[in-house]
Amino acid sequence: WTNVSPNQLADMLGHKDFTLVNVKTPYIGEIDGTDLYIPYDQLTARAAELPADKTARVLVYCRSGVQSAQAAQTLLDLGFANVWNLDGGMNAWTASGRTLIQKNR
Repeated sequence: WTNVSPNQLADMLGHKDFTLVNVKTPYIGEIDGTDLYIPYDQLTARAAELPADKTARVLVYCRSGVQSAQAAQTLLDLGFANVWNLDGGMNAWTASGRTLIQKNR
């Protein structure tokens, strides 16, 4: 998978052409623009919620990057070919001066 920085993700969100997935469990908030909330340990069971096109870009994140790294590997194991990971997760996102939002997930 490819790691991206908070700044790279912010730029990517400006012209969004990917599925953004929060994989953090338990839910603690999310980055605005998140498409799906699927805990990292449920990705295989809930794979039908992911893009049907295995070449579509999927970007995962969690709080620190540990669960999203596991999620990224799971996605590769499921056959996804264009997997991205937010390096440092929500901690890095907020440390870069950006905010999280809360949804009823």
